Amino acid sequence: MEISEETINSFYDNAIDLAYVIVPRILFAIIFYFVGKFIVNILLKGLRNLLEKKETNPSLNEFLFGFVKIVLFITLFMGVASILGAPLGSTVAIFGAAGLAIGLALQGSLSNFAGGILILGFKPFEVGNVIVAQGHTGTVSKIQILYTHLMTFDNLEVVIPNGSLANSDIVNMSTQATRRTELKVGVAYGTNIKVAKEILLNIFENDPRALKDPAPFVALTNFGDSSLDLIVRVWAKSSELWPMHFDGMESINTEFEKAGIEIPFPQRVVHQIKEKAAEEESNSEEV
Repeated sequence: MEISEETINSFYDNAIDLAYVIVPRILFAIIFYFVGKFIVNILLKGLRNLLEKKETNPSLNEFLFGFVKIVLFITLFMGVASILGAPLGSTVAIFGAAGLAIGLALQGSLSNFAGGILILGFKPFEVGNVIVAQGHTGTVSKIQILYTHLMTFDNLEVVIPNGSLANSDIVNMSTQATRRTELKVGVAYGTNIKVAKEILLNIFENDPRALKDPAPFVALTNFGDSSLDLIVRVWAKSSELWPMHFDGMESINTEFEKAGIEIPFPQRVVHQIKEKAAEEESNSEEV
């Protein structure tokens, strides 16, 4: 089968017309890409400098920088695709479908991701704070976009998903400069309460770590089964609270021993009813 000269000429003409359309688009798309990439890099460099000057969390800075970078490059690629003749609506639909598929596959991670944004943005705690969360107590060592790391007081590392952390109660022990400790002390019935209270007050009033305002407070709170229950409330700097607390416990024991004040332990009186009944029955038989 022979191809006519007219067909060949028509093919060449169409190819040339197509080249006149496609080649400029390709060249313009290449120029657009490199110029756009240059502009994006300048913008990212300016954003990096701006974030470094602000006193914000490094993890949040990295997330913001990465997010802006992704958005800028997606915009750049969409522009290149539009110049090459791809319908803008179809391009957006492709990116949307890809995002939806990724979102469905990473639902748990997205929950942690959102929790990380809330934690880094609202800052309920920071690195170095001591917190109680998800049943764990420890010092915050790292705050990442998906997980928060705690170091417990026995040097165990606990990794908590940010999704769970952002939706639960968090007790931050490091936000306040001062805190209060509370000691419950029992003394035996018959103890002179006035003397016991004076001893307790003297222990903490003479402790330089105890704050004068609010002043140490002691009161009788309960008539227990085996003891008269006293409560001691003392304020101190957060960094000195627990040393003062434990030293105070030892001092209470020492001073009570010197004063002859008994710290009772629980006691139970057991009546042997069966033996008593047998004795009564034996006495009745003898009569």
